[in-house]
Amino acid sequence: MTLWSNGPKLGLSVTPSELYLDAAATTPPLQEVIDCINAVQRHAWGNPSSLHGTGLMAAERLARSRQAIAGLFSAQVDELIFTSGATESVHLALFGVAAGCPPGRLVISAVEHPAVEGAAAQLEQRGWTVDRWPVDATGLIRMELLDQLLAPPTTLVSLIWGQSEVGTVQPVPLVASACRERRIPFHTDATQLIPQGLLDWSVSSIDLLTFSSHKLQGPRGVGVLLHRPGLLAQPLLSGGGQEGGYRAGTEPVALIAGLALALKQLPTFNPEQSLPPGSTPQIRSMRDRLQSQLATIPSLTVINATEEQRLPHHLAFLIGDVTGHPLSGRRLVQQLSRLGLACSSGSACRSGQAQDSAVLTAMDVAPSWRQSLLRFSLGPWLTNDDLELVPRLLSQAIDACT
Repeated sequence: MTLWSNGPKLGLSVTPSELYLDAAATTPPLQEVIDCINAVQRHAWGNPSSLHGTGLMAAERLARSRQAIAGLFSAQVDELIFTSGATESVHLALFGVAAGCPPGRLVISAVEHPAVEGAAAQLEQRGWTVDRWPVDATGLIRMELLDQLLAPPTTLVSLIWGQSEVGTVQPVPLVASACRERRIPFHTDATQLIPQGLLDWSVSSIDLLTFSSHKLQGPRGVGVLLHRPGLLAQPLLSGGGQEGGYRAGTEPVALIAGLALALKQLPTFNPEQSLPPGSTPQIRSMRDRLQSQLATIPSLTVINATEEQRLPHHLAFLIGDVTGHPLSGRRLVQQLSRLGLACSSGSACRSGQAQDSAVLTAMDVAPSWRQSLLRFSLGPWLTNDDLELVPRLLSQAIDACT
């Protein structure tokens, strides 16, 4: 099996026999990223807040990485905050804005990531009202409700851009523009979107944007919050003056340098477009080809099959046995793993929970099918030859689970 095509070899210890189709959970870091991290750990390992030579070397590398990342997004360096990952970035964004105004209404989609749901639940305990924007059968928010949901007392809106379980891409640019017209701060969880392409922050209507490094072949343990000046009223973590005073704690210089290098591999797209181009030109065509090959398997129903509003690397479907009865997505994932194929049955943040998918529930999927989701998410380490194996392996897993 080819672990990488049309690019550098993988630097992660991927099991040689494993076919990895779980990019929406995490991605293997590029070899250049690993080499960069190792080099920084050897030569710029000091505390970037220290004033001696070792610390200054680390501070210089941190500043260079910050400038590089800001430049890739056409952002100012003071609009960039480094965190431990998207979950922390989400909490800093929502809590930071909420601290600057009296409790009001927070609007989120009905298909948010658990990180946003968790932050929203804490804001409810602080007196906020949380309304969830209903979605249609493909997971797309119902735009006819825009005026109703953005009317007073709405004071903050947070929408996931690319849904990790079903792949739906929300019309974030349209909603962000509508929020700006109404002077409502707008946040988007772009964790699944940014790995497919970088937006021009300087012309975007988004006020707060969060993502993680490990979804785009960077290292785990570092994330980003892009924010407009003046929106954050208080930090999430206090103590030191790092990150402009918004995030205390010694910055992971090596991880940030690795993130900067990984981001440089991505294409750019106009932020007024709803869909990114895909991390590499072949990703979308590989996904579509795989979808066609899987169409021959009985009792397999693709979720959100429309091209207009779907992540280019994402394929999710409900799956049953030959008689049409739903199968457990978790059991299929376990069986496929035994056969050498890595995939997922939903959000990695809820992988240990055997319960109905909240996303499928919001999409009004029949109750008996809400634990039957299987997700394949692709990356540039795959080839069409690799994917030829998938229908056979899936059929074997179905037989084993029947």
